[in-house]
Amino acid sequence: MTQQSIAQGDALARRNAIVLASSMALAGANASVVIATGSIMGKMLAPSAALATLPISTFVFGTALFAYPASLLMKSIGRRSGFMVGGLAGILAGLTGAAAVWFASFWLYVLATTLCGAYQSFVVLYRYAAADTATPAFRPKAISWVMVGGAMAALVGPPLVIITKDMFPPMLFFATYLGQAAFAAIAVLVTSRFEDGPPLSEAVAGAARPLGELLRQGRLIAAIITGMVSQAMMNMVMTATPLAMMGCGFSVTDSTLGIQWHVLAMYLPSFYTGSIIGRFGKGPVALVGLVGLALAGILNLAGQSLWHFWGSLIVLGLGWNFAFVAGTAMVTDCHSPAERAKVQGITDVVIFGGTTLASFMAGFVYDKLGWSAVNWTLFPLIAFAMASIMVAGWGRRAPAA
Repeated sequence: MTQQSIAQGDALARRNAIVLASSMALAGANASVVIATGSIMGKMLAPSAALATLPISTFVFGTALFAYPASLLMKSIGRRSGFMVGGLAGILAGLTGAAAVWFASFWLYVLATTLCGAYQSFVVLYRYAAADTATPAFRPKAISWVMVGGAMAALVGPPLVIITKDMFPPMLFFATYLGQAAFAAIAVLVTSRFEDGPPLSEAVAGAARPLGELLRQGRLIAAIITGMVSQAMMNMVMTATPLAMMGCGFSVTDSTLGIQWHVLAMYLPSFYTGSIIGRFGKGPVALVGLVGLALAGILNLAGQSLWHFWGSLIVLGLGWNFAFVAGTAMVTDCHSPAERAKVQGITDVVIFGGTTLASFMAGFVYDKLGWSAVNWTLFPLIAFAMASIMVAGWGRRAPAA
């Protein structure tokens, strides 16, 4: 490859990263809106209080369900067209959500959050698209630029909820979902500026082992458990927190601001997590993250003031970042390039399947057993994940460079 083609590839990657970061700031409002309003809307509309968090469960399920089809669609029609199709799904999701509020229909709202999940399955592919034409040296920076958009989404989504929630009384959040549809429409226009380019070729070497043999690796099992527990437990507490805050007399604005700080804590550390993992090792960083998740539960059990809720959400986000990013890095150590799709596919099935169950159980546990029970659920699962890391030999510090 000539120096000129390399420079052109990085220039295109740089331009696309800016486009996608801008779109991420808009499209990321989709997840923020669902997280901030899903359980509240569920409690208002559900035929049973135990179903209050089902809308968030279907959001996660929709993301998992459509992730693979979204990838196949982009392979057929290209990234640019694929992202625009995803944006259209986002517009439909917002309009469906507004209709659900208008008709006070729980099951229509469940459909809306499933469509929000479908939209999210396209959004999570932004970071890969940014690196399509980049050289290996520039790829981390291209991805980081898109992550800036993810952090900016935390500054866009919650204010959207706060400003619009009471715009059409008594229909709480009607304007919010119209706003979400408008943001998705603007994101379609932004992603229309994305330029597809030929991805840099990568050699795929080594024979692929059978899936059963791959899953007999203790280190891979530990990595998958780490990812599933960190994602599922974070989602469970995050999902139930708005319900608990409303139960303690706090406002929608209070809980939405807490979610905003939580999302910022999830994404902002990503600029440094890779360097920290390189210095201390994947297992130790994952263990620190799991301890952070446990600390979030301890804070919630210690009190129910506004600062207990907000502090727990921030620590929850930080702990998730360390544990989930390190767990993902652990997975990549357990397969050859030829086995990548197989291993990462089954990993995501476990992670999102567990997260779907956890978000649904959050409403059931909160309704039947209370807020304390939600947080006590964290500790045995976190202990199980920590034990799997130690038994598999992941707990050692990274060797000195």
